[in-house]
Amino acid sequence: MLDGDEIRQNLSKGLGFSREDRETHLRRVTYVAKLLSRNGVAVIAAFISPYRNIREYARKETTNFVEVYVKCSVEACAERDPKGLYKKASAGQIKDLTGPQDLYEEPLQPDLVVDTEKLTAQESVNSILASLEQLQITRP
Repeated sequence: MLDGDEIRQNLSKGLGFSREDRETHLRRVTYVAKLLSRNGVAVIAAFISPYRNIREYARKETTNFVEVYVKCSVEACAERDPKGLYKKASAGQIKDLTGPQDLYEEPLQPDLVVDTEKLTAQESVNSILASLEQLQITRP
């Protein structure tokens, strides 16, 4: 599993959250996912990917790419806010937060939509696993 925060600390240290920096960060993640997947490693990349063009780049560069759109309103994200980012953005302490301050381009044709305001965490996981099985990405 490639986690956005961990990769930022190690592979993308020093990058900010401008569009250019986000795209650089996500291209690096795509490269790592490509290396792992071509060597038979199943990769789950959990990242905020706000721009369609970089998601399409990742789709073209990797095998068995499945775009899961974890749908959630900005309001619900702000309510959950485990890192306090929305509060910091509101206070002007951070900028370019995806959603309230920076563009998020919703996917036009994701492989799966998981609406976290309608599904529980377990229902969301079950939906993802069922979709992967239907796409024959997982093994029985």
